[in-house]
Amino acid sequence: MIKILTIIGARPQIIKASALSRKIRDKFAEEIDEVIVHTGQHYDNNMSEVFFNELNIPSPKYNLAVGSDSHAKQTAKMIDGIERVLFQEEPQAIVLYGDTNSTLAGAIAASKIHIPIVHIEAGLRSFDKRMPEEINRIMCDHVSTLLFSPTTAGYNNLVREGFSIEQHLQPTANKPNIYHSGDIMLDNTLFFLQKAKEKYGNLNTHGDNFILCTIHRNTNTDNKDRLQSIFNALMYISQKEKIVLPLHPRTKKMLYSMFDSVYLKSLEANDNIDIIEPVSFLQMTLLESLAKVIITDSGGVQKEAYYLEKPCVILREQTEWVEIVESKNAAIADADFEKIVFTVQNYINNPPKNYPKIFGDGNASEFICNEIKNKLH
Repeated sequence: MIKILTIIGARPQIIKASALSRKIRDKFAEEIDEVIVHTGQHYDNNMSEVFFNELNIPSPKYNLAVGSDSHAKQTAKMIDGIERVLFQEEPQAIVLYGDTNSTLAGAIAASKIHIPIVHIEAGLRSFDKRMPEEINRIMCDHVSTLLFSPTTAGYNNLVREGFSIEQHLQPTANKPNIYHSGDIMLDNTLFFLQKAKEKYGNLNTHGDNFILCTIHRNTNTDNKDRLQSIFNALMYISQKEKIVLPLHPRTKKMLYSMFDSVYLKSLEANDNIDIIEPVSFLQMTLLESLAKVIITDSGGVQKEAYYLEKPCVILREQTEWVEIVESKNAAIADADFEKIVFTVQNYINNPPKNYPKIFGDGNASEFICNEIKNKLH
């Protein structure tokens, strides 16, 4: 029996972890013992606890409850808490997801005491080190033992950075194994879409003739010019199209603190922009499956749009999911009013028809479990 310590903290990691936890429960229960640690990086009930309940993820054995703080203070608290749990549990490996401060903290804590690191979503690069996420993912990759990339581009990034393609029977941090595993979020989307239809299908009040939009990254929410440009574009588009906007708490806070009452009233009075509370993962999956175009600054939503064959307008300067842009099924508009409007209208008039299977076949979690079982004994 191999014991692994899974670190989660942000909402996307909680969702990603459900794929591996489900596979361990259904197929590897006699071979892998998973202990879940929630750092508490996201502590709002709507942003974390509800996902454990709805997605049937095993409850965390530990909650470090670090809460929100500066990058340095938050990461330091998590390093300290994770290290204490590692000494107590003595796992054979630590499993880290993505590129959050929880990922960085887990990588630092485990690497210092020589516990093998399994990094899921390895090799992703935006090539912009101004992004905290870019620093987190690079540092985690370079101390990991098993690195699972969801795409060929991610795998190739690792090779370019000096990782060997040789597969070691007993990999270490000095001689790691890298894999093109496919994406566990594709596993999740395939599994949970039917669950979403069963649970929320009758609650759909939006039909299928709407645009779905999400905005949450601080590069957009904390910059008045960028946020206003995005909302101006949404209001322009809404002259002809219905827009559904689940409003992230950060976006709501900044919107109502930075804009005057006249602007806010015009937004609230717009019947074609349906501003709703944050939705659960299942509800979001259902909305994505029904929308005709998706506008987002979320990396996860970009991929989910692709899985569900929906064109995506990206509200960022760059994306780590370069393949979806190269396939012409997504386009980078940043916070540029004209680019957002043009790209949305173009996708409505000329929807893409071909979505190559660049994220695998929906069996990434089983592949990852097998490699953990076989390589970390």
